[in-house]
Amino acid sequence: VNYADIIIRWGLYSSAKEYVGWPITPGFEFSGVVVETGSDCEEFNAGDEVFGVTLFGAYSTHVRVPKQFLVKRPSTLSKIQAAGLPTVACTAYYAIHELAHVKDGQTVLVHSAAGGVGSMLVQMCRIAGCRVIGVVGASHKVQAARDLGCDEVIDKSIEPLWPTVKKVAPKGFKAVFDANGTTLTDSYNHLAPGGKLIAYGFHSIFPREGGRIGLMQWLKLGVSFMTGPSFSPMEMVSSNRSVMGFNLSYMFSEFEMLHESLGKILAWIEEGKLRMPAVNTIPLKNVQEAHRQLESAQTVGKLVLVCAEEKQEEETESGTGLKAESDD
Repeated sequence: VNYADIIIRWGLYSSAKEYVGWPITPGFEFSGVVVETGSDCEEFNAGDEVFGVTLFGAYSTHVRVPKQFLVKRPSTLSKIQAAGLPTVACTAYYAIHELAHVKDGQTVLVHSAAGGVGSMLVQMCRIAGCRVIGVVGASHKVQAARDLGCDEVIDKSIEPLWPTVKKVAPKGFKAVFDANGTTLTDSYNHLAPGGKLIAYGFHSIFPREGGRIGLMQWLKLGVSFMTGPSFSPMEMVSSNRSVMGFNLSYMFSEFEMLHESLGKILAWIEEGKLRMPAVNTIPLKNVQEAHRQLESAQTVGKLVLVCAEEKQEEETESGTGLKAESDD
C-alpha cells in the first residue's frame, strides 16, 4: 500500500486518470506465483515465484502484466517483503541515482525518513557515502530512522524544524528529498550551492483522517494548489540550485531503467547493504484499515495487503497469482 493509492481513491492521481480512468482498482506492486504465461514469454514459467509492478490493479488475487514488469523473487526476500519493495525502492533509486547523483561525503536531507520511500532513501544515500539528516513527524519514529542509518534525526513534532536543520547542517545540503509539498520552499532555501531539491509528492496538503474529501477539504486543496511554491529559473541560475520532480508511474515503460534499478537493489539486499523497511500486513478485505492507518501519518515502514487471512508469518502468507505476458 502506498500513499498514492489514497490519492487514486480520491480521484486526484493524474496517471490513473490518463491510463485507466474511474472506477479503478489501486495498487502498483505485488508478489506471487505465475499461473500462466503468454505464448511468446520464455523468461517465466508457471510456478515461478516472482514480484513486480503494474499500472494499477494490484489490489487483486490475480493480475495480468507484461513480462517486463516481473522479476524472479530471490530466496533472500519473502513474499511479503517482495510485495512491498518495488515502488519504494525504485522511487528512491531514481531520485538518488537518476536525478540527484549524490556523491561520497555530501550531506543530504530526507523528509519522512522512517516511511517506505524515506527508509530506502536513507539507506541508499548511506550506501553512496553521504551524511544523512532525517526528518520524522513523531517521536516513535526517531529510533527507526536512526536504525536505518541517519546520522542525525530531527523530530519536528517536538523540535523547530528549520532552526534545527540550520544547526546540524549550516552549509546546507547537496540534495533534499521532499514529498511533503508544504515544505518545498524551505527545503529549497536550505540547499547548498549546486544542491538539488527532489520533489516526488505532496502528501501533507491532503487530509490525514476521515477517509474522504469533504467540501472544506476541497476548498483547502484548491487554496494549496493555487498558493503552492514557485521557483524562479533566474534565481536558480544565480544560486546554482535546482528543483527536480518525478512520478514513477510515468516511468514504468522505461523497462531497461526499471530492471537496472531492481538488479542493483537486489544485489544490495544480497550483500546486506540494504534491508527492507518494517512491514505490517493487513488482509485485503480490510483495505480500508490500511488506508486509514496510512492517512494518519503514524505508520512506520510499509503496509502490505495479503490475499487470505492466515497467521501473520511471511513464510505462510498467500501471495498474488499473476499472468506474465509479452508486449502484445
